[in-house]
Amino acid sequence: MLDLSTTYLGLKLKNPLVASAGPYCKDIGNLLRIEDAGMSAVVLHSLFEEQINLESSELDRYLSFNTEAYAESLSYFPDMGGYNIGPEGYIEHIRKAKEAVDIPIIASLNGISTGGWIKYAKMIEEAGADALELNIYYVPATFELTGAQVEKIYTDLVAHIKASVRIPVAVKLGPHFSAIPNLARQLDECGADGLVLFNRFYQPDIDLENLEVVPNLVLSNSHELLLRLHWVGILCGNVKADLAITGGVHTAEDVVKCMMVGGKAAMMTSALLRHGLHYAETLQTNLVEWMMDHEYESIQQMQGSMCYKNVAEPAAFVRANYMKVLSSYAMKSAR
Repeated sequence: MLDLSTTYLGLKLKNPLVASAGPYCKDIGNLLRIEDAGMSAVVLHSLFEEQINLESSELDRYLSFNTEAYAESLSYFPDMGGYNIGPEGYIEHIRKAKEAVDIPIIASLNGISTGGWIKYAKMIEEAGADALELNIYYVPATFELTGAQVEKIYTDLVAHIKASVRIPVAVKLGPHFSAIPNLARQLDECGADGLVLFNRFYQPDIDLENLEVVPNLVLSNSHELLLRLHWVGILCGNVKADLAITGGVHTAEDVVKCMMVGGKAAMMTSALLRHGLHYAETLQTNLVEWMMDHEYESIQQMQGSMCYKNVAEPAAFVRANYMKVLSSYAMKSAR
């Protein structure tokens, strides 16, 4: 019998399919459907730093900065009081989720400063969450801040949170760092139990008719997986933290690729939004079929088999493959 199990953040998972943070996580009924469909764990929607600090004068200062000159700028921000269920409601949601389902519940904090994070990290632990994901969404728009300073913000935050809770802590990173392996090692040394690659930073668009900057959300596709495979393949075996891939996981073949480069979990949101929560059943069926066709007996058997350390040509992960890729595409003759 095939063994689909894996271990992520010290949690024994029945398979590598994890529902990442999405709008469906707000409803207990959906969490039950996610479990019934065969997902092995779920990352809840995030509790935002702006919600924690909603009453603070510091937040008010940032929100009101320059609004006298540009009154419409307040519309860029959601009504954080009603954005989701709020800090206390979020903690209660964790308790209800733990009572409703048997699969691991991973809570999520989204922000950048320590502030109320430590307080709520402790409350999240007390509410019964099996693990905590730090979704560090930070855009350094100031010209004075250096890359090293940005990295220190990340490592300090992780160190503070790890010192405050006993549950496993994963860090969800964006891809825009100049030295990802070094940052991963720093986070490793700070005690991060897992690294989730990569956060999808949502970019604003331009409404040409109304001349406005508007939010823009586009679901991912399998092509986005390539960047994740590249970096997880390089990090595998070089950091102690478990590696998870999020962004671009849509098919059973995508899941296999995630495992082969060294991932312990394949997280998805867009696939579930596009196909429905029941899609997890199709993924499992296709995953089992692929493993049987290719004579794999377990997920562990394939994990890390195609990472940088284990492939015959590790140069394929780095610059030596650059020219080969560029020269591999033949232009079609002009008609």
